[in-house]
Order: sequence, then structure tokens, then C-alpha cells
Amino acid sequence: MSVTSDDILTQPLGTGRAPRRQLHAFLALRPTSRVTAGALALGLVAGVSVLAVTGDPHGGEPVAVATIALRDPPSGPMAAVADKVPEKAPEKIPGGQRSAEAVESASGVTVVRAGGGNAPGDAVVIRVPDAAPPKLAALDPRLAERGRYGNVPRLGDGRMRSLDVYARPDPGITGPRIAILLTGLGIGQAATATAITRLPPEISFAFAPYGNDLERIVARSREAGHEALLQVPMEPFDYPDSDPGPQTLLAAARLPENLDRLSWAMSRFQGFIGVVNYMGAKLTSDAAAFEPMLREIAGRGLGYVDDGTSPRSIVAGLGAKVKMSNARAEIVLDALPRPEAIDRELARAEAQALSKGLVLVSATAMPMTIDRILRWSRDLEARGIRLVPVSAVLRGSPAGTRLTSAAP
Repeated sequence: MSVTSDDILTQPLGTGRAPRRQLHAFLALRPTSRVTAGALALGLVAGVSVLAVTGDPHGGEPVAVATIALRDPPSGPMAAVADKVPEKAPEKIPGGQRSAEAVESASGVTVVRAGGGNAPGDAVVIRVPDAAPPKLAALDPRLAERGRYGNVPRLGDGRMRSLDVYARPDPGITGPRIAILLTGLGIGQAATATAITRLPPEISFAFAPYGNDLERIVARSREAGHEALLQVPMEPFDYPDSDPGPQTLLAAARLPENLDRLSWAMSRFQGFIGVVNYMGAKLTSDAAAFEPMLREIAGRGLGYVDDGTSPRSIVAGLGAKVKMSNARAEIVLDALPRPEAIDRELARAEAQALSKGLVLVSATAMPMTIDRILRWSRDLEARGIRLVPVSAVLRGSPAGTRLTSAAP
């Protein structure tokens, strides 16, 4: 039986042909063809046999095998070096507590060191931040009464004061501290918005009574954590060439007129802890005109802050006389409105805080001033100094000492 080569090429392998017929087909091939086919078959059988025996999945491709072995600990001179650098264990300090360096390593908390040093022995953990920042108290209707121009502060039952209720919660910290009072808020919208959103919440804001929509702006500021104070326009020596604006308290005005103007200013918004002078060098140096104003302010549960711009202010003596919480700024940051001058005054505030413990400074809400304070405050805690609100000065230090005056 013969099978044509076309049949062999076109007939599907393994189908429709018996084994005997396949053998006859193979034998019917030409000798050379049979030799070639036999060689191919032999090679295929050899390859399958090798794979079956060796289990090589790479089909004979070159393969390199590397052996990884654990070495024994070094001996000899190298062992002596290794013994000198043992595995670091948690360090202890007297009393069984872990050192600040160990706390840093274990918890990931950055430890702020006094004076910016790196030595573990000098490490001082200043504070572990709360999960949520402290919130200022909501407006309390018991601390307000209806006046001629709107609601004004009043003492609550049990002599509850706005100064205490609306102050930023006292963290009870000690050590070098700086309180910053930023004045002139509420007039320039861009500067006010920048101060509210970017400056540290410990900085207290004094709002001028002439701004638009003050209730909303002050509420937003308090939500961000900034204490609010009220700036009251007061007569300077060169009035009216220098004019603080309408409703200015005048040294020569009758008492009812000044009280009425003060009432107008206090009705502009709620939730403030105290009053700050706007100008006022003449009024704050006149005891007969100024003392009744301080009595009225104190009688409504408020504190008073002198911004430090007038060297002739007598608020310290009058404040003690009327028994009210009051303070005077020791440094005016932007009395000379230049960046290098502001930086120099900030450095002076640091030095005084380190030597005295607590210092009050004031500044105006100029964009340049806000920018310099922002830059300066970023790493203030790393230098061992904390920011505190103005109420910390008005209500006294954690030790209970009330600061009623501060000489410039």
C-alpha cells in the first residue's frame, strides 16, 4: 500500500488513520526522508526524556544558582569593634523613666529641647498637642444687656465676667511666654482674613469698631481660636489733626457723653474679653476723664489693655485704683514699620520672655507685620518659648501673680 506525500502533509495527525497505516506511510517515504524524519523523532524523544529526568523548566537555557548562607558572628579584631557598638536599648534616667531621646525614638514624637540643643540630657518635652484645638465659649446671653445701640456686656450672676468666660482656655503652661495683641482688625478685609486663617490661634485680636459686618468677622475669628478685644477710639494730643474717628472719647467731654460713646463702641459686636485704646495719648494721661471710663469697663466684666504706644499713659495706677484687670504692652513690634525693625523687636521680646517669663507685645494688622510674625512664630517652640493669649496676662500667670503694669 502506498500513501502519497500530499496525503501525509494534509492528513491531520492522530485522526482517521490506524497505527499500522501510519507505519506503512512512514516506510513508504524515500530513504532520505525517512532518515530525516527519524532524526527529528529521535531528538524529540531525547528532549522529552531529559525534561522528564531533570525537571528543567528552562528548556536547557543557561541557569546560575547562588547559595545564600548566614555567616557566623565576626571574631578577632572585628568582634572587638562590634562589642563596642551594642544594639541600642531604651535609655533610662533616674527614677526609672525613659529618656527624652528614647521617647522620641519609640513614639515618633519630636521632643523640643531647651535652647535648641541636641543633647539628650537637655531634652525637655514641652507639650503633647491635643487631638482637637481648644474652642472658645459660645456667646452667653447672661453676659449681655440691651443698651441704646444694641447689646453690651454686663456682669453675670455671681460676678461672672466676659473676661473669664470668653478667654481662650488656659493650658496652665509655665516658662518663657509671649502674648501678642494684634490691633486694627476688621477694617482691611484681606489683612483680617489673612490674620484669622494663618496666624497662630494663641494670638489675640483687637477689632476696630468701624468695620462692616463685625459680628460675622469676630465670630469667624473666635471659631479659629483667637480671643477678641474691642478697640475704642480715644483722644490723642493733636486731635483733631489726628482723628481716631467718630464716637471718640474726649478728655474735655461731659461724662454722660463719653459713656454714651463707649456704649456705642461696645455694642458693635459681642464675645470680647476687654477694651484696647485706639490712639488716646491725651485721654489716657488725664486721670479725671479716664478713671470713669475704666470703672465702667471694669463694671461690665472686662479687662483693659494699653497698646503701649503712649509713654504718658497712667493706666497702671488707675487700674490698680479701680481694681480692674489691666496690662500694658512692653514692646510695640511695628513702631518702626520696616521688616528688619519688626524682626529686631521680636528678638527683643524673646530675650525678655527668657529673662522675665511673660511679656506682652502689641502690633498693628499691616500685611508686613502679619508676615513677619508668621515667619517668626513657625519655630518659636523649638527655641523654648510659647505663645499665650492676652487673657493669660490680664488674668495673671499660672502662679497666680496678676500683671497690672509693665514699664516699657
